[in-house]
Amino acid sequence: MSKDRIVKAVKKFVGVRYKVFTKHYGQDIIDFFDLPIKLVLSPFTLAFGIAGSAHRGFGVPELISKLSYASVFAVATLGTYDIALDLGKKVVCQRNCRTCNGWQALRCTMCRGSGRVHYQVKNCSFKRGEKATAESVADAIADNRAEIVHLPSSLDLHIPLPSKECPSCDGTGVMSCPECKNKLQVRISADDIMEPPWKAYNILRKMDYPFEHITHSMKDPSIAAFWLLTFPQIMGGFTYDDEVKQKIWWQYKESTQYDQLRDVVAKRKPGWEYLQEALISIDPERARDDPIIVRNVPFYKAKKALESEVMKLDPPPRPPNWGELDLPLSSSSWSEEDLKDPEKFYEMTVLLNAQREISNKILDAQWETKWRQEKVNQMLEEKVQPYIQDIGNGVLSEPILLKPQQNQDKRQRRKRWFFF
Repeated sequence: MSKDRIVKAVKKFVGVRYKVFTKHYGQDIIDFFDLPIKLVLSPFTLAFGIAGSAHRGFGVPELISKLSYASVFAVATLGTYDIALDLGKKVVCQRNCRTCNGWQALRCTMCRGSGRVHYQVKNCSFKRGEKATAESVADAIADNRAEIVHLPSSLDLHIPLPSKECPSCDGTGVMSCPECKNKLQVRISADDIMEPPWKAYNILRKMDYPFEHITHSMKDPSIAAFWLLTFPQIMGGFTYDDEVKQKIWWQYKESTQYDQLRDVVAKRKPGWEYLQEALISIDPERARDDPIIVRNVPFYKAKKALESEVMKLDPPPRPPNWGELDLPLSSSSWSEEDLKDPEKFYEMTVLLNAQREISNKILDAQWETKWRQEKVNQMLEEKVQPYIQDIGNGVLSEPILLKPQQNQDKRQRRKRWFFF
């Protein structure tokens, strides 16, 4: 019985307090939650209120009633048009291409965006008495007496070959999307009404996150162990087995092998060209676009030797009035009243002299760099010019000019008949 009395007393107390609370604060709470709904519906309620309270007749009351009705219909009409246009844009929309993500263009696969490709000459027929020189081959190509074989940039033969504009992209480096070509770029579908994130998902799927700072820090094995082993265990709440850790660490060693060897090649110490070949063998695809890789090693070494010779030379003195610098200070930076003060005048003299000395050092460094670069180019041209003259009248090598296959077939047949 005591429990029932306690429950009844509690219910009575709560009921009394609820009535008191609703009596004092109930309407305020209802008005607070009803405020957003009133703000949204205020244009309609205001128009209908003005229309209902205005008396019918002539003059101002009739004008107010007509304006209220016109505002209601204008708001309803504009809202309907906006909804219809929005739905129309979503139903009749752009074609969803997952290859180019709606850009209708891709990087050219032939030249890899450079706009130029290497080529070889095949089945070249010369006139009587002509040799396979550069001029005769050019004439044969112009007269359609030779066939040009374009080599894609993904195929690197490590042979110096001539280059020309890419026929696939006309030298722009951009090709049209094969999925969107010759197809209507408009589609009618109701799937976009809910706006699924297809385009964002496709971009995200192809995106390579800019984790340069993490990649750079991964060169340290201790930091790499944290990112590969400790961090996933902390975030995931699980522990790796020793066998799994060993596999992850082996993969890390294999992935960092290229970067470690690349740092050694970048120092250009003796024997770097052999390490460069090992670098190409580890990852040919990455080495093809790596700026550290030197394509023509003999030319690079010869140019470096010339640069070392030029660095030993003393540049001539800088010509007067050579170069211009935008200096921040001048004599006009001080007023005449400031120059009357001896301290201000001394300050101007010291600052202008220091500025002149700094600017002369900068111009001397620029002149020395420019003179050495021009000297290297001049010496390089003097050494290469004889070879260029010989190439103009010499016979082209086999990598540039392919031999016709018919002659090879005839030779094989002759060998067979000779054998019999």
